[in-house]
Amino acid sequence: MLSVSTRQAYTEIDNFIELLDEYNRNKVPKKLREFFKRKKDNTYTKTIDPNIPIKEQNLKEETLALIAMLNLQYWCEDEEEKQRLKKIYSDNEIKHQQKLREMYNPEDVFKTKQKQEQIENEISSEEIQDNMAMEEYKKDNIFVRLKNFIRNIFKFK
Repeated sequence: MLSVSTRQAYTEIDNFIELLDEYNRNKVPKKLREFFKRKKDNTYTKTIDPNIPIKEQNLKEETLALIAMLNLQYWCEDEEEKQRLKKIYSDNEIKHQQKLREMYNPEDVFKTKQKQEQIENEISSEEIQDNMAMEEYKKDNIFVRLKNFIRNIFKFK
């Protein structure tokens, strides 16, 4: 099952392909174009203005990635340009993976988990001490009340 975001990206890419001249549109295999048409979100509308650069169209990241893939695969005919684009895409992927590693570093996650467990243990021990103090207070309170009750009985006689 495709996510809503992916289906919306397919809508955007389908709209993008439809704006191309026939020569460039036909460079994309018909089966792939039909796939985008079949899987797109028909309730989502995104107007793409051919007079505005792609960067300024507020397209989804998935759409931009698809355009980059289609460009590399079907529209880019210069081998040197293909190699340059592959290098850029590779560098971007490496940066992305490094960012993910920093965000979800297993060692840091483990350290965070240990800190969280330590904090939970401290809170738990504080709660136990508070509960013990409360029980002692309640015991004292009962004994004090009982003692006062007995005193009051003897005072009235």
